[in-house]
Amino acid sequence: MKLLTKSKYLAGLQCPKLLWFLVNDKSKIPEFSKDAQHRMDVGTEIGILATKLFPEGITILSDDFKKNLNLTKENLSKKVPLFEAGFLGNNCFSRIDILKPNKDGSYDIIEVKSGTKVKDENVEDVSFQKHCCEMAGLKINKCSLCFINNQYVRKGSIDLKELFTIQDITKEVTKAHEGIQDRIDEFHRILESPIPSVSIGKKCSSPYGCNLMDECWGFLPENHIFTLYRGGKTSEDLFGKEIHSISNIPDDIKLTNNQAIQRKCEKTKEIHIQPVEIKQFLDTLIYPLYHLDFETFSPVVPKYDNTKPYQRIPFQFSLHIEQKDGSTEHISFLAEGKQDPRPAFLSKLKEVISKEGSIVVYNQAFEKGVLNELARDFPEYQNLVNEMLPRIIDLLIPFRNFHYYNPKQQGSASIKKVLPAVTGKDYSEMEISNGADASLSYEETIFTDMPEEKVKEIREALEKYCKLDTWAEVIIIRELMKLIKL
Repeated sequence: MKLLTKSKYLAGLQCPKLLWFLVNDKSKIPEFSKDAQHRMDVGTEIGILATKLFPEGITILSDDFKKNLNLTKENLSKKVPLFEAGFLGNNCFSRIDILKPNKDGSYDIIEVKSGTKVKDENVEDVSFQKHCCEMAGLKINKCSLCFINNQYVRKGSIDLKELFTIQDITKEVTKAHEGIQDRIDEFHRILESPIPSVSIGKKCSSPYGCNLMDECWGFLPENHIFTLYRGGKTSEDLFGKEIHSISNIPDDIKLTNNQAIQRKCEKTKEIHIQPVEIKQFLDTLIYPLYHLDFETFSPVVPKYDNTKPYQRIPFQFSLHIEQKDGSTEHISFLAEGKQDPRPAFLSKLKEVISKEGSIVVYNQAFEKGVLNELARDFPEYQNLVNEMLPRIIDLLIPFRNFHYYNPKQQGSASIKKVLPAVTGKDYSEMEISNGADASLSYEETIFTDMPEEKVKEIREALEKYCKLDTWAEVIIIRELMKLIKL
């Protein structure tokens, strides 16, 4: 019988097919993306940091399965907290982030997560750990989750007791534990059987994005039913009726107005344009246009005083200033050094943004949110923010409202889909091609040891990426003007 680990058990809860491949044919599962790998690395770091709450504890260092079990047995008698202690029972194995002994001979499980609240999958996680411990002969008294307090504000050195919240989830774990042996037996049966047939759906991305999606979804057409704009349950229901393509949605199926536009465009392969609405949007623009884009990173453990976990820290902006005659000037900012980048960011922004003209962004909620946070933390720049906010024009609007829709967008209004649909240009040849990679790349250059030449390469790639984001705004607006002959 094959060994079932905690990660495989959780995979089985999400999708039996994913479990089967993880155990029987892992080569078919693509490597994690840079962003996903980073999240796992951060989780590991947070786990290590949490152990400092228990200075008397012992870390079971070995990654070797059998050695970890032996070291765990040796150290249990010491009656101190153990970190990464491993337990095997009934062909199930799990390591425990923090195993805390009690005077009555029982133990408490403390699972550490980098999130900011208790999630259902966390409860299932701890439930499996409890099962392994009990199968190995331990009595478990209490189960807790140790997670990040997102209201903590750093003041000097990190206060671990304030950074972490430890919440009792024993009741939730007890409920989740019901029927666990039946689920484990079923998973073992699946592992000894041929590849299970599993229908695709929202479970493919919840609670985690599945690395098997390319394989499982490969049979779908390009504009498949799950690209239906805000499709949700409608997409699920249509797929259940074996309708796979947007173009095959029957006319008698009730759709939203935007969904109906998408269906029509997919059937006709034509672009949908509402010239009156597009003109109304373009008429709101006041020259000079300040095409603006921010890049931020959000460290789990605050890097700077007066910041919170996961707070957005802007480190870069790109600005294309466009005059009425079409001439443009590009200005950029990319922070250097380990110090808080926000003061220099704000200073440069104040220097280059005049008091006249529209400020064009794509998805204003992001830039406005960052600006408001900056004004809160740096009140001396409140006037700058107050001047900027009313002038912000969101280029997302005509695409979100389907005043323009091209089947190439595949139901998305993101700039990564809109740019190639409208202009034919894209991000495909960029070394850094999305915001997540930009954030990670910046953090690497600042907070890790890296050769100067590599730092230079990454900074150049960051500049190119952010510059394209604002140039994209320029050329999208120009194409919209051409469409309605302005």
